[in-house]
Amino acid sequence: MKFDPAKAIQQLEQFGEFGGVNPSITDSATFTFLGADTMEHTFEGETQGCFLYSRHWNPSNKYLSEALATMEGTESAWVTASGMAAITNAILQLCNAGDHVVSSVTTYGGTFAFLKNYLPKFNISVTFVDPTNLKQVEEAIQPNTKVIYTESMTNPLLQISDIPALADIANKHGIKLMVDNTFSPMIISPHKLGAHIVVYSMTKFINGKNDAVAGAICACNDFINSLIDVNNGTSMLLGPVLDPLRSSNILKNLNTLHIRMKQHSYNAMYLANKFTEIGLKVSYPGLPTHRGHDVLNRIMNKEFGYGGMIAIDMITAEKANILMEKMQDKGVGYLAVSLGYFKTLFSNSGHSTSSEVPKDVQEEMGLSDGLIRFSVGLDNDIEDT
Repeated sequence: MKFDPAKAIQQLEQFGEFGGVNPSITDSATFTFLGADTMEHTFEGETQGCFLYSRHWNPSNKYLSEALATMEGTESAWVTASGMAAITNAILQLCNAGDHVVSSVTTYGGTFAFLKNYLPKFNISVTFVDPTNLKQVEEAIQPNTKVIYTESMTNPLLQISDIPALADIANKHGIKLMVDNTFSPMIISPHKLGAHIVVYSMTKFINGKNDAVAGAICACNDFINSLIDVNNGTSMLLGPVLDPLRSSNILKNLNTLHIRMKQHSYNAMYLANKFTEIGLKVSYPGLPTHRGHDVLNRIMNKEFGYGGMIAIDMITAEKANILMEKMQDKGVGYLAVSLGYFKTLFSNSGHSTSSEVPKDVQEEMGLSDGLIRFSVGLDNDIEDT
């Protein structure tokens, strides 16, 4: 029987190198070449299918990247050692000294700190805006603006970004729209709605087990290739490479993401309704009273629900702390940061994951001192819990 390379490659993609249902883990930092010329051409970016060094590409990382690109509808993707690595590398690849960024003011605290405190070291300025105020977004654009940055569902206020409208603004001004979709994988597909670059903390819903820290950048081939260019690629030179063992584990977990997101959403909707019934001040995009409800209905993939994130306002941090401690004592979930876990996690955002945001800015954006952010778990019987 003749050897058919095309069929062999197809088999590799589907079954792994030795017939395994999962691709083999490539436990190699460097890779061999059959000829010196091929090595030289690979350094120059002129070969395909060759692996040079795991800081650049690794087969295990490529399997995961290809799966993420398929999920997002982008040409390519690249995986990183953390969500912050994905965010910072993508922005630094887009911006040089003297450039400008327009960013949502409601973002993850680490992202806010990077934009507010770190980028000025490189003479990159940032204007913070309300991402739901399209007029404010457009008015913030300057001649040197390179990117509009937002989260599809913002952390922790759960605002919904109108991605098609933001994409229109970005395209009108010849700049990029970059969207962090960590809170809403599969529920929202930013690239299909017009975003140029989509980033993730895969630590959260995508992996779903809180046993790995990882990130991802999904974009066109040209942008991903620029990130890993051996001469001036931000990711190649800063080196935030994901370990292939972690990559392999995340790839397996990715295959249950659609089921998990539906259950997260189901449980969160149940809790949001119950919280509303007992008179709590609730923010959940699935409720008709939520300001972003109509926008989300217009842009979402409805089969996956409204997501697993809820915020409730206990007015003061003291009341929030009492409630969280009682919930942990009763086995409702864990007092912990992060999200996307199979157990419910809760934290007081202004004193934890958004603590990098100054108090006056928290007040300006409407972040209450007593706001509790819930990442609702995968309980089989949420009513019983």
